[in-house]
Order: sequence, then structure tokens, then C-alpha cells
Amino acid sequence: MRVTRIGAALAAAGMLTLGLAACGDDGGDGGGTAAYTTVVDKAKGAKKLVVGTKWDQPSLGLKTGAEPEGFDVDVAKYVVKELAGGAEVEVEWKESASSNREAFLENGTVDIIFATYSITDSRKQKVTFGGPYIVAHQDVMVRADDSAITKPQDLAGKRICQAAGSNSYKRITDPPPDGELDLDAQLVGAANYSECVQKLGGNNLDAVTTDDLILAGFAKQASAAGGGFKILGQPFTDEKYGVGLKKGDTKTCEAVNAAITKMYQDGTAQKLFEKWFAGTQGLTAPTGAPQFEPCA
Repeated sequence: MRVTRIGAALAAAGMLTLGLAACGDDGGDGGGTAAYTTVVDKAKGAKKLVVGTKWDQPSLGLKTGAEPEGFDVDVAKYVVKELAGGAEVEVEWKESASSNREAFLENGTVDIIFATYSITDSRKQKVTFGGPYIVAHQDVMVRADDSAITKPQDLAGKRICQAAGSNSYKRITDPPPDGELDLDAQLVGAANYSECVQKLGGNNLDAVTTDDLILAGFAKQASAAGGGFKILGQPFTDEKYGVGLKKGDTKTCEAVNAAITKMYQDGTAQKLFEKWFAGTQGLTAPTGAPQFEPCA
């Protein structure tokens, strides 16, 4: 049994090495980034990382210029710099949609992901999660003139969005432990939550239900553009936003947790939250770091 465990550990280490090599190979220009076996080692040594974020979520990860911007992006910048011991790191930003996050980590397309990535038991089988760095809560967004939906239970029989790769719809349609409400809602597919919001505005949906931080960003964007959505303000889950790493990179996971702890201790986390969500209905800045998940 001891031999088997050691063999499995060596195999896992080999897989991690191959994954980082694929992600960090500099094409033979002498930088040597392919030699690093963990993300924290690569951050300190090569001082360059490929970071996955969303590119379509206002206030969290939205790309309208040269690089994405938002709360997740700013958290990523802080954590990545801490991983490098305070040194500046060259970041290549990579769009990481809900549907491809696990694959991107596994095949080395990205080194690390900050992308509204809720930690779940099923995902922990494939991903090592640092954090969480914040806890969101699932809520419901409807058109501003909708008076028929006033609470999550009113979604029975309604058209809700099923964004590719997201588990949020299951909280409505499935029973525990994977779901919450076990309602017979109608699912309407979409590639991502920006498409969900477009469908809601076009009366092709009755509601979009996902994390309150995601909904807040879209509601704020719509309001600025003269549109109208409202969030019910009745959260019914805890969504722990984790930092996604290749399975087995526990060294980087521990370093990420240390960075998040410092981010809350020096007040940066609260400042970033206020920067992106100040004045948003029903949201308050966190006062301390969430309880971390075990690095595994």
C-alpha cells in the first residue's frame, strides 16, 4: 500500500510538471519557464504567468480595452504579485469561461484562474482551490417592471437561463445536496451570463439567477445604459469564489491563501470591493477573509 501511494504521488507530480511546462514554455528563447513545477515557483522565477478571468462580467471581469478589469482582475493582480514575493509579474490574460475553466487548468492553457469560480465538491475532484477570496450568494434578477416574481420560489414554471458550464440553474431546479429549491422551471440555454442578460432584456427569459456579485455588475451596467433590471435581494446560497489551480499544486494554494490573508489585513480587499460595488443594492463589503478550504 505504501509503494502504491508513493507511486501515485510521483505520477501526480509528473502530471503537474507537464501541465506547467505546456503553460509556461517560452518557445526556447532562453527564459526557461518550462522548468517550474508549481505556479508560485514560476511567479518567483520567471516572473510571468497566464491568468484566466472572465471577460464578459461587468465589475468582476470585463474586457473592453487592452486587458480585462474588475474585482476579480484586481484580486488576481494583488495575489500574483504576492506570489512573486512583491515583484512585478508579466501577466498574459486569458478569457476563461465557465465551460472551459477545468480544461484550461488541466491542459496548461492557464496557470491560475480568478473567474467567479465557486468551490464545489465536484470541482474539487479536478481542481485545487485556493481561498475563497470572497463569498457571494445566489440571487435572482428580473426586468424592472416584473411584478410576478418577488421571491426565488416564484421561478416555478418560469424561463430561467442555463449558462454553459455554470451550476447556478441547478440551485433552482434540483433538490439538495446539489440543488436548493427543486422547482420545475424552464431552462433556456446561453453561452455565458452576458448572453443570459441579453435574453432577459429581449423578453426571451423571465429571470437570470446566479451569484449576487455577477448580477450586481450587470444591473449596474444596464442602469448606466438606461436599461432596467432589479435584483430581488433574497440570497439563498453561499458561493465561495476560489482561485483555480492545477490539481495537486498545494504549494501554490498555501501561498495564495497567505496572499488573500494579507489582502484583507492591509485593507485592500475592502477597498477593491468598494471600488467595484459601492452603492449596489444589498451588498456590503466583507470585514475579514473567508474561512479557507483545505488545500488538496
